[in-house]
Amino acid sequence: MGSHRNALVAAIRQELAEARGTARAVLAAAESARGEAQQRRRLVREAYATCLSRLAEAREATRADIEDRYRGEAARLAGHLRGLATVSATGAAGAPWKLWAPSEPAPGRSPGLLRIGTISFDGATPLPGLVPLLDVAHLHLSGPPAILDEVITGLLLRALGSTRPGEVELTVYDPERLGGTLGAFAPLGPRIVGPGGLTALLDETVEHICSAAVRESWRLVVLLADRATTEEMTRAQRAQLDRIVRTGVGRGVHLVVRGLELEDHSAVERIVVRDRVATCASLGRLEVQLDPPPPAERVAAFCRETTERLCEGPPPARLADLEPARTWAESSRYGLIAPIGDSTDSSLVEVTLGDDPPHALIGGPAESGKTNLIHTWLGSLATRYGPEELALYLLDFTDGEAFARYVPGPRDPSWLPQVRLAGVNVSGDREFGLAMLRHLGEELRTRAQAAKRHDTDRLSGLRGADPGGHWPRIVAVIDEFPALLGGRDGLADEAAELLEDLARRGRSQGIHLILACQEVSGIQVLWGRPGLIAQFTLRIALPKARRVLADDNLAASVIPRHHAVVNPESGLAGANRVVRLPDAGDRTAWRAVQRRLWRSRPSGCEEPRLFDGNAVPRLPSAYRPSGRVPSADAPVGSSPGAVLGERIDVAARPARLRLGRMPGRNLAVLGTRTDEACDVLAAAALSLAAQGPAHFSIVCLEPAAERAAARLVAELPAADWYDSSDVHFGPPASDVPRYVIGYGLDAAGPPHRPALRTLLTEGPEQRIHVLGWWRGAGRLRDDLAGRYDPIGAWVALDVHGSELAPLYPQPGGPLWYPRPRRALFFDRSVHRTPEVIIPYEVNSDHT
Repeated sequence: MGSHRNALVAAIRQELAEARGTARAVLAAAESARGEAQQRRRLVREAYATCLSRLAEAREATRADIEDRYRGEAARLAGHLRGLATVSATGAAGAPWKLWAPSEPAPGRSPGLLRIGTISFDGATPLPGLVPLLDVAHLHLSGPPAILDEVITGLLLRALGSTRPGEVELTVYDPERLGGTLGAFAPLGPRIVGPGGLTALLDETVEHICSAAVRESWRLVVLLADRATTEEMTRAQRAQLDRIVRTGVGRGVHLVVRGLELEDHSAVERIVVRDRVATCASLGRLEVQLDPPPPAERVAAFCRETTERLCEGPPPARLADLEPARTWAESSRYGLIAPIGDSTDSSLVEVTLGDDPPHALIGGPAESGKTNLIHTWLGSLATRYGPEELALYLLDFTDGEAFARYVPGPRDPSWLPQVRLAGVNVSGDREFGLAMLRHLGEELRTRAQAAKRHDTDRLSGLRGADPGGHWPRIVAVIDEFPALLGGRDGLADEAAELLEDLARRGRSQGIHLILACQEVSGIQVLWGRPGLIAQFTLRIALPKARRVLADDNLAASVIPRHHAVVNPESGLAGANRVVRLPDAGDRTAWRAVQRRLWRSRPSGCEEPRLFDGNAVPRLPSAYRPSGRVPSADAPVGSSPGAVLGERIDVAARPARLRLGRMPGRNLAVLGTRTDEACDVLAAAALSLAAQGPAHFSIVCLEPAAERAAARLVAELPAADWYDSSDVHFGPPASDVPRYVIGYGLDAAGPPHRPALRTLLTEGPEQRIHVLGWWRGAGRLRDDLAGRYDPIGAWVALDVHGSELAPLYPQPGGPLWYPRPRRALFFDRSVHRTPEVIIPYEVNSDHT
């Protein structure tokens, strides 16, 4: 019994122990599961918090990106709208009142929209609120009458200020205040219609619409109706008003209505005003903050100025008005046609250069607009005919630089593509005018020969690619031409002969001359040459011009300033046409046109040649040694050429002196102008050094020339130096040509004259050449004992022609009057007559 109980207790104890163990295991597992759950909960909460933070960041970033894109897109669209508004309402049509000024539309452009206020949104810069009127719509305004009258005043001022004076006719129906509502416009003389005049106004307006074939101007009919007008309006009046609404816009008739209802029509723009905020049919739901009314003094001043302009008549054409619709679209095969201004009826006046008339003569006193006319004509031609159709040669014998605008300058690198040559400040350089005429004479002969060959080929049955060849027409302009023809010398005679030949034969080869002058004596130069004046059948006379037109043609005496008389019949009365000239003196406007043409120039278009009589050319780098004089092993040319200066020619070519092994191949520079003499010698020496190996001996006997001589030695390091302390004329032996460069050789004195004569006489055959400066022809004579054979070439500076008689083959010496920075060059082995050259600038600090 006891053992059974004990076994039972033991079993129970065992079971209890197992139960407790199981409970402990379950508890441990539960505790572990709870810990894991808590850990998972913590991780989930942390992940949730992280997700919320990231979502918030992503949301904020997305919101910021959307806002940035919205602002950027809004700014971009606002910019586009602002640009469109600027284009749609230019000048007086859209400028705020503090910047407002009247402006005329460009030729061929219709009036744009009109500003009434601004449109604001989201803090951006306000946009102008614009409404249509001229050529587009009628305006119907509703709201407080006082505010509407201010809006109408602003609209009328903008409409009148953005059109030309007289283009808008204003009619005001104001039965309540009899025109006082818009009294600021009284100086313009608008038609005022009072009570009882509405019927006649509507009937007359309808009749105008029916009779107007095309719109010549605009009519603005402002209807400021009162309550009586609205209540008493008849059915007939309503029918006429509706007819105007439907048909008026197409005939330039526009209604601006306040106080009357208009029928619904696409041509009616409705403006509703509440508390200075307007809504417009064309702008949808956008609200316009109305501008304040224009200042009354500004309205009055505008009306007075417009009235004065109307009394003066329409203004002359602008330079831009002469431009064609398409640039360079014309062919010059059959002539050159271009407008130079407008007539009194505002139609453009065209001038022709071709077979008839072939050449033009322009005349007028000082300050009469001659230069302005030339600029206008050339600008009109240049926009119509490209460089393949037109070539311009321009010569100005005045003391100005009128033609400098057509060539590259330090401030503007552009040039007019048609210009081949421009000469300015050439009043003292008639030789350049003669050179241009010679060049045109060569061009005339070339074209005539080509035409002759073509005719021969055509008669022989041959076919060319281009029948006769299409040459660009040449227009040569010579301003103040009497300076070229007025002298009593061979140059004037040759120039007159060349001009007459060009005038007579040039018309058949596409060469045209335009001669201009402001003095009666200059015109008489042509009248003294009947064969020449007869070719200039196109006459253009400026105010008060004399002897340009026929003696019985007094038109030039009565025309006002800024006008000209164009006569293609040699000035005969009855062929006159008066033209008003635009102002071509605006350099900014001209530069814009020239740059546009310059950017459109064809490839290979060469820069024009500019000859400025006041400019001193510098020695080109090609005529300077790049370093030391080459060694004796370098090849030697048989006849090097010394560059002395620039020739006065169409091409900027140097004047050269060939120094071969022939007697007399020496150079004498004569005169007292030290700087120019030193420049001539330096240019000669440097150009010789640049051509190959040579040996130089610098002999400086003139203290004033020491600095220039020292600079020459610095560029020729191997040169020998001699001065008054060790002067001698026995240069060391050398295997290369030797050049003795002498400064003030007349200062050597009698003891050295025999050696100098021997060197001059025998040196060239031994390849020793003297390039020396003597301060006068008499001093040279003393050094040579009156025998000038050793001097084969000379350059005269301030030496008169009579003093050069012993050195000149013709008796009496050359016709030479010294001029600053000009020299007379004569080489007896080349020249029949001496030529004028410009000594290069060599020894200045910037060369």
